[in-house]
Amino acid sequence: MIWGRKNKPVAPAAAQGQPPTPLKAAIHQARLEAAERTSVVVDLRDAEAARLELLNEALDPLFADVPAEIDLFDRGLSRGDTPRLWIDPVAHVAMGRDKRSYRFLLDNRFGRRVLAESHEIPDIVKAVTDYVARRLVERERALEDGSDLISRAGTRNAMIPRRRWRNFGVLLLGFVVGVVTLAVAAFIFAGLF
Repeated sequence: MIWGRKNKPVAPAAAQGQPPTPLKAAIHQARLEAAERTSVVVDLRDAEAARLELLNEALDPLFADVPAEIDLFDRGLSRGDTPRLWIDPVAHVAMGRDKRSYRFLLDNRFGRRVLAESHEIPDIVKAVTDYVARRLVERERALEDGSDLISRAGTRNAMIPRRRWRNFGVLLLGFVVGVVTLAVAAFIFAGLF
């Protein structure tokens, strides 16, 4: 109560026996429709995740053959706005726009590429198998070429102490030249005054 006025209790229109206004009825209907759409979206996401889980189970034999010491692949199902089955950090399977087709996608520096798209799980399993095989061959080649790289890296690390002493020598020389320059400048200015 401010300045002696009494607040009037506000009673809803339905409690007073009056029908709701058209706007309130429309808002109520819009809320009901939004709730129904939300439940449909949640159901679609659950259906997508269930289809991706079926694909994940179909990929189990493939990843059982990958040696345990190779950590290129980190397979897992992420549930978000768009459920995805990750094969590795750059490749994943997502459902297509029709929510029935699988899309095997690869993200690289040039953008996203579709490696395979199919309604059938065996087709996507074959595409993922080919991708995994290519990645394993790339790893083997990198390790074969890497033996020369490792020997070069060893000689480069051996040169680091020499570089440090050389850098320290340049720093020391700069300090000495600076001190000598200040001494000569002080001697010249002392003779002028």
